[in-house]
Amino acid sequence: MIKVGVIGYGYWGPNLVRNFAESGVSNVTWVSDLGEDRLELVRSRYPETKTSTQFQELLDDSELDAVAIATPISTHFDLALKALQAGKHVFLEKPLTETAEQARQLIAEAEKNDLILMVDHTFIFTGAVRKVNDLVESGELGDIYYYDSTRVNLGLVQTDVSVIWDLAVHDLAIIDFIFQERPIAVSATGMSHIPNRPANIAHMSLFFESSMIANIQVNWLAPVKLRQTLIGGSKKMIVYDDLEPSEKIKVYDKGITLGEDKEDIYKTLVGYRTGDMWAPKLDAIEALDAEARYFVECIEKRKTPINDGAAGLAVVRVLEAATQSMQQRGQPIDIV
Repeated sequence: MIKVGVIGYGYWGPNLVRNFAESGVSNVTWVSDLGEDRLELVRSRYPETKTSTQFQELLDDSELDAVAIATPISTHFDLALKALQAGKHVFLEKPLTETAEQARQLIAEAEKNDLILMVDHTFIFTGAVRKVNDLVESGELGDIYYYDSTRVNLGLVQTDVSVIWDLAVHDLAIIDFIFQERPIAVSATGMSHIPNRPANIAHMSLFFESSMIANIQVNWLAPVKLRQTLIGGSKKMIVYDDLEPSEKIKVYDKGITLGEDKEDIYKTLVGYRTGDMWAPKLDAIEALDAEARYFVECIEKRKTPINDGAAGLAVVRVLEAATQSMQQRGQPIDIV
């Protein structure tokens, strides 16, 4: 059974500990955090798990196979690099790193040591996103015209990253998983309404080689919580509402048809098509449980994860370019 250590027991760390501990394919043998009060919680809930305020103790344990890191993004690179150098597989909370260059270094280190590097893009393991991927992959939607997402709520306002690095990262991971092409440029605008804090509201537009466009709205200052995505295709359209308890995915047989006026070749006729709506059955799984099991499977079978370092790098490249665009008031930036 794979032995996992978790570094960071703040907001997300307890979820990682629970899922790796209850997966049936891994044991959580270590938890590290700087706060003794948090480690006391670990000891009370998992008395057989060793704890330490020094993460190096985990890395020095020769029996530990992997570490899951749930700490502020500013610490991701150093912690992950030391773990990989110590011969541990790494599961790293999103976003992967602060810069694309750091991500490339982690990828190179993992490849050099034949280790798994996986970024926590949890949403791609949900039944809803998997179903959307199946519909797109099957061609049922036709040519994809747009991806339009609203991801807003009141808080949690972060102190170390802007709202795009906190919320838009989910949509960027979903887009990278579902679609066969990656964005070539991004335009972003944003604003901070809290002194000395990063932007708390932002809008992003992603441009592709094809005619597809993606728009992402993120906001920490909204009076309600919304998690809604529209995906439009030439044949069918999807409404994906992550807060909907039962019918998270609704597929609409709606769209437009284009025809030419035979009497006027310069006039294009637009017809509107309306049909049925259906809500497909989704797998009832906890995404993080599926992801934890998948991480272990990749270690045991030496499989390259779908959310590997390269996928994490692709997202960080967009975030870097979007941040630069925001600083230039929406000037489109090529993603390199």
